[in-house]
Amino acid sequence: MSLRLRSIVAIVFAILIAILTGLLSWIIERESTEEVKKTIGGSLAETSYQMAEKLDYFMWSRAGEIQMLSKLDAFRSPDQPEDIRKLLDQLKTSFPVFTWSGFMDTKGNVLASTDGILTGMNLSERPVFTEAQKDLFIGDVHNAKLLASYIPHKQDEPLQFVDISTPVYAKNGKLVGVLAAHLSWEWSRQVEQSILKPLENRYKNIEIFIISKKDRTVLLGPSSMVGHPLNIPLVDEARAGQNSWELAKYPDGRSYLTGFAYGQGYENYAGLGWSILIREPEDIAFASATKLSHTILLTGTAAAVVFAIFGWFIAGWIARPLKRIALAADLLRSGEQVHIPIYRHIKDIEILSSSLQNLVHNLTRTEDQLGQMSILALHDKLTGLPNRIALGDHLSRSIREVHGHEETLTLLYIDLDGFKNVNDTWGHQTGDQLLQLVGQRMKECIRPQDFICRMGGDEFVIVLHTPAVHPILEARKITERLITTLNLPFSIDQALIHIGCSIGGAVYPLDDSDPLQVIRFADEALYASKKAGKNQATFTSELLP
Repeated sequence: MSLRLRSIVAIVFAILIAILTGLLSWIIERESTEEVKKTIGGSLAETSYQMAEKLDYFMWSRAGEIQMLSKLDAFRSPDQPEDIRKLLDQLKTSFPVFTWSGFMDTKGNVLASTDGILTGMNLSERPVFTEAQKDLFIGDVHNAKLLASYIPHKQDEPLQFVDISTPVYAKNGKLVGVLAAHLSWEWSRQVEQSILKPLENRYKNIEIFIISKKDRTVLLGPSSMVGHPLNIPLVDEARAGQNSWELAKYPDGRSYLTGFAYGQGYENYAGLGWSILIREPEDIAFASATKLSHTILLTGTAAAVVFAIFGWFIAGWIARPLKRIALAADLLRSGEQVHIPIYRHIKDIEILSSSLQNLVHNLTRTEDQLGQMSILALHDKLTGLPNRIALGDHLSRSIREVHGHEETLTLLYIDLDGFKNVNDTWGHQTGDQLLQLVGQRMKECIRPQDFICRMGGDEFVIVLHTPAVHPILEARKITERLITTLNLPFSIDQALIHIGCSIGGAVYPLDDSDPLQVIRFADEALYASKKAGKNQATFTSELLP
């Protein structure tokens, strides 16, 4: 008869407890709470520092994004407000934390803004405009005044923002306006959750405070305290730049173990002087210390011997099948075909071994299926060539390979000339067969280290590994081979079909360091080949004035 592991452990512990109960009258001192205090306090202090650093890093990143955005030509030459609005709407879509952003001219008039909110209004009296006339401005948390009626939010909670604005200069250095953004203060809750999540299994009832430099106002914390000043000595210690912990009394009369830190900025961002406090109630922080069991002094040796004897036999009995299962699992991990044994003496181990056996079977079957799905996802169904997704993966790998080497990547964008006429004359089935034959011929024209994919329709892209010096000379050999080969007639269903191809080429990183831009350049060069009479190759460098 098999027994459950829980039953075995319960019986063993019952016997041990019965033996030890009579010896518990000899009790020694309770473990000191000081060590627990240092451990938990140090952890809270470290966490408060991480919180301060995360907040400053977030603000530094957002400020950098606004400054980078201000360098775009759409803002430096603000004659197309609709284009500016599209950029601002895209900013909000990509980064929802930018609740509102707008571009103001030198008089404070909003020329364009997110969703058109406040467009046409004059904000010349607002700090977000007045403070950003000469340099980057980052304002502290404040309640929304003007935007509160335009942006949906919970009516029982104030709408709060952090402001970032920067001057925008034309290419001649003249001030043309101010680019401003309001960051929703909700992002602080996201940072708070990212800090608290790893701690929820170790600590209970932890609360995080963000204290404003101005008036010690609580910007983030318990809802009953937000918006009110927190006047305790810990805030002064944090402002002094200390990063430590203390057991401190709060206005509610309770004592809390508190870690604190001060936001001193990040890189070139000086920070807004936020003080970070992370607290845990004293009774909860020291709960583990108060529950420490008494140490048995005189019977410690005897109890250790008893535990060792019973534990040795019981652990050996329980661990033996587990070791065998673990050994089988290790062999499986090394790639060997091993059968997971099933043990029937202990119910829990029987369930475990049976479940592992089923899991290995299912994982093996799933791995085979995933392999097939991966192949299908990266290849064109019609021609069997890699597809657009595979092109992105290949470019990422190839860019890493050529980085630091005397090598470039030449991208050829190819479009078939006369393919539409084949579809119209012979039908789409013949067109599909033609595409398959074209793919085969193209593969024969390139080298083993080169890559070809079908972008869709009758468009193909080839990635060539070319030397850093005169890469187009090497690429020309391939394009001439492609054009010559594809000009040869195709025999499909006893019919001879003639087509040609136009090719556009661009070189990474000579034409651009962004591979997507290089593809666009190659596409533009392709259309230049089309306009020039088709059945030829044109490179981006040949189009430059």
